[in-house]
Amino acid sequence: MMENLKKLSRKNANGHAVDTQKLNFEQFKRIISTNIGLIAAAFRHQFIIPEFQDFSKEIEEIYWKCKENDSGTVASYIPQLKRMSPNYWGVSIVTIDGQRYSIGDVNIPFTIQSCSKPLSYAIALDLLGADVVHTYVGQEPSGRNFNELILDHNKKPHNPMINAGAIIICSLLKTMYNPDMSSAEKFDFTLNYFERLAGGQDLGFNNAVFLSERECADRNYALGFYMREHKCFPENSKFRECMDFYFQTFEDDCHIHSDFDEIMDFYYQCCSLEANCEIVSVIAATLANGGICPISEEKVLKPESVRDVLSLMHSCGMYDYSGQFAFKVGLPAKSGVSGGMLVVVPNVMGMCLYSPPLDALGNSCRGVQFCEELVKKFNFHRYDNLRHASNKADPRKHKYETIGLNIVNLLSSAASGDLPGLRRHKLSGVDMKLADYDGRTALHLAAAEGHANCVEFLLKYCNVPVNVKDRWGRTPLEEAVAFGHTDVINLLQLWDEEASRNSKDHSDDGEPLIPEFVAKQDN
Repeated sequence: MMENLKKLSRKNANGHAVDTQKLNFEQFKRIISTNIGLIAAAFRHQFIIPEFQDFSKEIEEIYWKCKENDSGTVASYIPQLKRMSPNYWGVSIVTIDGQRYSIGDVNIPFTIQSCSKPLSYAIALDLLGADVVHTYVGQEPSGRNFNELILDHNKKPHNPMINAGAIIICSLLKTMYNPDMSSAEKFDFTLNYFERLAGGQDLGFNNAVFLSERECADRNYALGFYMREHKCFPENSKFRECMDFYFQTFEDDCHIHSDFDEIMDFYYQCCSLEANCEIVSVIAATLANGGICPISEEKVLKPESVRDVLSLMHSCGMYDYSGQFAFKVGLPAKSGVSGGMLVVVPNVMGMCLYSPPLDALGNSCRGVQFCEELVKKFNFHRYDNLRHASNKADPRKHKYETIGLNIVNLLSSAASGDLPGLRRHKLSGVDMKLADYDGRTALHLAAAEGHANCVEFLLKYCNVPVNVKDRWGRTPLEEAVAFGHTDVINLLQLWDEEASRNSKDHSDDGEPLIPEFVAKQDN
């Protein structure tokens, strides 16, 4: 649509800005023709988060709560990171439909650091295939520090989310896909891939960080030598160039050894790309959308590649906190030493959280707290969607849709005599007094169908009013009389008499006393 507006603006040459063009009806139809589906979905509230303004308000509340968190320290192993303000705090969200919300310091550029690791891994999967990639790198959490000198039992790096695995991924991209490309061409090719994931937005390159990383990279070179000793690299790998490439798109630690060749150079390059929250959130949304960028609508990655990336982000993406993060938050995420966090809610949205102060494990303190608060409020945890397992809000549903679904399920259980179903609804926090469009409650339906056990449960444990009337003025007792259910009639009459007798007699917590006849029947 914007491209059509730009073309019209150039054609008219009237000096008006793109967003101030005056259109007649025919021009308007032509302009929106390519996006008519998107516009229709917006007007019909059919986006993945239909009540996006309400959702944004909730996000804002969490943002301000986390802003008060002043724990953690800024990474200081190179000067460029040490200079970042500990007060920076930004949150950007992009849904798979392109809905966007940002708050805070979302335009501050930062080097994406380890957040590049899942992206490099995704590119390798897309270009080489999972079988080839996992011939050289494993899929298991290491249980050790991210830069530990250790390999798995097959003498391979444990996974692509630690330094050893990321170096191997860079060596695969460097030497196994179009090996005739020069170092500059391979870096441009990879950078272009990253920018396509970001919807065509430009990523920067921080040369100062790149140079600083190369000056303190002894550990990564040790990893490289250790893996070369165990023949972890593909044939014809040029070690120094791959390491340099890694650091230009990611950032970690490095020190040049002139006798090394191209692998290290390539590794360095993948460490120093620079972006901001708004750019990285689009990348996260592309992963959430199965590899299709919600901004450009380009299919950048294969769905199976995204699946594998998210699986390893979920199990290995948060350094030594990965297990606890998976337990508490249950979302794929990757953090970086600059304070950035890339978080994915599959099939819903992507997020970028940025705050430089880090905890003892190298993760953004505010970022981790934000994720924990998010899943307390919304059912985004991987296992929150188990049936009857969560009382949290689901922003993917219209608020009236949620209420309507509860009513349908509740009344269906009552009508069919499904007492275990009614118990589940009660334990799940559903309002058992909910009524349908005609004002009929679960008690009306249970009485009409003659389910005495359900009637007793609704009266005794759910405090459903015994004389509640539907739109025609009928009570549950009248329903039972109409269908001749004697046991239900007796139950309702006794309850009504006992409830009336005890109406002025309340327990200490203000709840009506349970009529004696029910207590006796329950024994």
